[in-house]
Amino acid sequence: MSEAGGRGCGSPVPQRARWSLVAATAAFCLVSATSVWTAGAEPMSREEKQKLGNQVLEMFDHAYGNYMEHAYPADELMPLTCRGRVRGQEPSRGDVDDALGKFSLTLIDSLDTLVVLNKTKEFEDAVRKVLRDVNLDNDVVVSVFETNIRVLGGLLGGHSLAIMLKEKGEYMQWYNDELLQVAKQLGYKLLPAFNTTSGLPYPRINLKFGIRKPEARTGTETDTCTACAGTLILEFAALSRFTGATIFEEYARKALDFLWEKRQRSSNLVGVTINIHTGDWVRKDSGVGAGIDSYYEYLLKAYVLLGDDSFLERFNTHYDAIMRYISQPPLLLDVHIHKPMLNARTWMDALLAFFPGLQVLKGDIRPAIETHEMLYQVIKKHNFLPEAFTTDFRVHWAQHPLRPEFAESTYFLYKATGDPYYLEVGKTLIENLNKYARVPCGFAAMKDVRTGSHEDRMDSFFLAEMFKYLYLLFADKEDIIFDIEDYIFTTEAHLLPLWLSTTNQSISKKNTTSEYTELDDSNFDWTCPNTQILFPNDPLYAQSIREPLKNVVDKSCPRGIIRVREESFRSGAKPPLRARDFMATNPEHLEILKKMGVSLIHLKDGRVQLVQHAIQAASSIDAEDGLRFMQEMIELSSQQQKEQQLPPRAVQIVSHPFFGRVVLTAGPAQFGLDLSKHKETRGFVASSKPYNGCSELTNPEAVMGKIALIQRGQCMFAEKARNIQNAGAIGGIVIDDNEGSSSDTAPLFQMAGDGKDTDDIKIPMLFLFSKEGSIILDAIREYEEVEVLLSDKAKDRDPEMENEEQPSSENDSQNQSGEQISSSSQEVDLVDQESSEENSLNSHPELLSLADVDNAASISPSEQTSNPTENHETTNLNGECTDLDNQLQEQSETEEDSNPNVSWGKKVQPIDSILADWNEDIEAFEMMEKDEL
Repeated sequence: MSEAGGRGCGSPVPQRARWSLVAATAAFCLVSATSVWTAGAEPMSREEKQKLGNQVLEMFDHAYGNYMEHAYPADELMPLTCRGRVRGQEPSRGDVDDALGKFSLTLIDSLDTLVVLNKTKEFEDAVRKVLRDVNLDNDVVVSVFETNIRVLGGLLGGHSLAIMLKEKGEYMQWYNDELLQVAKQLGYKLLPAFNTTSGLPYPRINLKFGIRKPEARTGTETDTCTACAGTLILEFAALSRFTGATIFEEYARKALDFLWEKRQRSSNLVGVTINIHTGDWVRKDSGVGAGIDSYYEYLLKAYVLLGDDSFLERFNTHYDAIMRYISQPPLLLDVHIHKPMLNARTWMDALLAFFPGLQVLKGDIRPAIETHEMLYQVIKKHNFLPEAFTTDFRVHWAQHPLRPEFAESTYFLYKATGDPYYLEVGKTLIENLNKYARVPCGFAAMKDVRTGSHEDRMDSFFLAEMFKYLYLLFADKEDIIFDIEDYIFTTEAHLLPLWLSTTNQSISKKNTTSEYTELDDSNFDWTCPNTQILFPNDPLYAQSIREPLKNVVDKSCPRGIIRVREESFRSGAKPPLRARDFMATNPEHLEILKKMGVSLIHLKDGRVQLVQHAIQAASSIDAEDGLRFMQEMIELSSQQQKEQQLPPRAVQIVSHPFFGRVVLTAGPAQFGLDLSKHKETRGFVASSKPYNGCSELTNPEAVMGKIALIQRGQCMFAEKARNIQNAGAIGGIVIDDNEGSSSDTAPLFQMAGDGKDTDDIKIPMLFLFSKEGSIILDAIREYEEVEVLLSDKAKDRDPEMENEEQPSSENDSQNQSGEQISSSSQEVDLVDQESSEENSLNSHPELLSLADVDNAASISPSEQTSNPTENHETTNLNGECTDLDNQLQEQSETEEDSNPNVSWGKKVQPIDSILADWNEDIEAFEMMEKDEL
């Protein structure tokens, strides 16, 4: 139990019945707290709850109906272009596409959602479609992890509710375990992935050819993430319990046993990625977000579902370490597994939003409330939770793929507390989804939460999880046709029945936990937590926890949290040298650098380079200080670079039938009207003639007072702008001539001038890739008159136009783990202020600059694609409150007039190269540890 917990409200419970105590959160003896909490907020009327529940149903119909109409049998819907996403027919998105296996992913992932939402007829029809159309024998390489949680989990969840409906006697009377047979077939297709010496599965497998065969195109990987290997036990054990084939549960247990054995013994933490053959940790940072998250979730839920004490003991051991090192309320920050007092990064990813819900299941309510409230404040600032945000709550990665984890935690906190505050939180989520993500063909992911631009994706988990949790949040018990508390949620929110714990128990349960660690008995209370201790008799208890966090995002500016040597300060020692205070001409600073193992090198071009080798530090403490100093220097250099960059812009289609729902990410120009300082430009679009805009326009009457569309190529951007301005255009949109280019797969551009004075250009100019430009061109062909809004960020829709389209007011409301800072050999280039524009340390590109000329050859895909796994931290080293909504991590490049190739110009060593050097010296840290011992 947590510090707020107690020994219990009843006598000890027999082991066989222990799982029922934590079965479905609400059954965790927390329901009795409802009367305690309701005084803290005004209760929501049943009528309003029903209205919001009906709104969720309509939203699901909009998403699911458009998938079935425009995408099925494809895996996912592309809501901006109203078509299905088929693997191999769209530009590759890298690892994201590993979830797609040409097996109608969204339909399978949505099966049990249909039953939860009381759409039993649609469920029966969907099951028939799966049995008729789905083929698992495809020559496609898929993620073992994603296929397990989405497809195998979806089939098992569908089977669980199909047999429930059949027992009720009205629906599914024809059903004879057909979904289970498909699930068993898929299970056997995944088993070859476990053919490793460690028992950890390969991260990918070919559905048709398996592993290692030449035609399989996989099987050479050496690493996998902890969550990838540790998030199998629920689905595989359920498959074994349903079918009696024990092999699936045995393989999943072996993988979990290996991960437990390989945990770092002194900290009891696990890393993000591990070598599947040797068991060595590849990434040694540890947190509760991407790459690890569901490993912890499945340890606790495996105990709930299977009744095996060892899983609970392991979870509690890890949880104690999490609360000791990672939890820094209300933040959850990654640390190094060997040096858990040292933070590994100064930002958090959105996937950790599930953790408050898991803490509710654990019974640790106070930190769950704190972290959830912090996340809610971030959402209120940006409308959605960014994929990553810094410790001072600035956007780190701006995307939001409509993730459901925050809605999940909101539901669990409401079930545990009964506090109507969480109903209001859910209402906000519904309003934001309808207002900012809803498009005519479904709901579109956010490309950038700052601008409101969209991405042409609607992931299957949106239907599997988001609508399920939101509907359950507002539903009363009588609104659901079965007892939800008889089931446990998988990480994909699929439902598995708790009676599986007593079915086909042929797996040996050797308790290996205590072989590795001495456990604290206080972690293992078997009785129901005493709600009078969890929730004191103060009716405003929850509110008192949330209140200090109300202004944590907007009105406070918490510094990046860095753990320091308190004992050194108490003894009078000076605090470590900070990057912001460093002066290369200060002899005392140079001496401190030497002590920290940091060398200073003067380069021929006038720059100064810093290199750290931890093994050369005076002590391990000094080595830690050096590592921290180098991280700060990287962040400081990145911050200086970003101040010179322009953020992306938005092109919003506001005419019928879009009404502002479609927002396209656009690249800015370094000339013309600055949309961040002036009012947005609104107007109808018209194509220029000639289309390239490189000479005087022959159709000035067509573009007069309108926004001109121009094709990239054959002349400079500034020349295009002058030609359309002279013809009377009020703005310009340049569309890429590289067919198939998209902001989904390439970093954005900013258009540069022609090397001359561009003050004569007074109109705004924006750049769209080919795919985004095609959306406007297709709209012109279909509707003729298309009106757009050019702005720095998407604007709210026109309520009058919205009402014309939807008379019913109820309808008006709607994977990364690759970042690495895990070692300590680093290099940072310090730049002369006089030459900072040319030589400053480059952040990884999200925004590339097109140079003076627009006729250069296209950048190759390998050069265009930014790597989302690279680090570009953004700590505010000066401790000042700054709003980075208009400061993005972008980078300029140049296309030269005389050279058909891209000219990269003079650069310093990029961060990815710096970080690549770190691996060597983390080993030195470990050697130093051994020396100290």
